[in-house]
Amino acid sequence: MSQKIYCIAMFKPKAGKNEELFKVLQALEPNAQREDGCIQYLVTRHIKNDFAPGTSYPIVFNEIWSNKAAFEAHCQRKEIVDFFQSQCIAENGLVEAYNVCVYSDQPENFDIPVL
Repeated sequence: MSQKIYCIAMFKPKAGKNEELFKVLQALEPNAQREDGCIQYLVTRHIKNDFAPGTSYPIVFNEIWSNKAAFEAHCQRKEIVDFFQSQCIAENGLVEAYNVCVYSDQPENFDIPVL
């Protein structure tokens, strides 16, 4: 059974800070991609498209981790903790608002086959 964790981390930059925040987030990619359990760690930008008219924060990390432990280890790395402290929590940070959610691909009450 899949133990993967899917994380969507959305960021709304402060006015005029979109490009600067995107670059700061891009700088987090190389080390995260080297972590055990990291399957995907990619910062993306929201683009307009007639077939996807929804709303979103303008910058989103799309993450896939092999399991909960790998995701939680990532969240506790100094580089990640420092980013949230300096950019999301600190008054002079680049982030106005953020939303981080995790998901599973397992159905509720999944009937695991017995082999």
